[in-house]
Amino acid sequence: MKKILKYKTTQRENLLNYLKQNKKEHITAEQIIKHFKSIGNPIGKSTVYRYLDSLVCENIIRKYINQERGSACFQYIENNETCTNHYHMKCTKCGDLIHLNCEEISELQNHIFKEHGFELDICKTVLYGTCSKCLKKGDFV
Repeated sequence: MKKILKYKTTQRENLLNYLKQNKKEHITAEQIIKHFKSIGNPIGKSTVYRYLDSLVCENIIRKYINQERGSACFQYIENNETCTNHYHMKCTKCGDLIHLNCEEISELQNHIFKEHGFELDICKTVLYGTCSKCLKKGDFV
């Protein structure tokens, strides 16, 4: 189990504010490091990763793995208090994160557990595709 950092520092608050300001984007640790270096307020690589891990554990940000690049990216969760007990859908066109409260998905989760002995981690389960707004605009997968 990862340790959650209990203390608040200026660097942590700056990093969190940067993620909030870019909440529609998937931000990599390298982008964070470059950003703070470019504004004359560098944050060390290990510090960035430590804060990111802590923010993920606190359900303040969500971590995504980019399968094509094999790297992780992070995104601020707007209403983090409600993001631990439902699934998410992520539009690969516009980047919107959509909360999915759906009984059928819960039934699928129960089926997977009962029939296959596998428990899904809701906090890490994201369905990727194209949202209705992008489909209306003609942006297809």
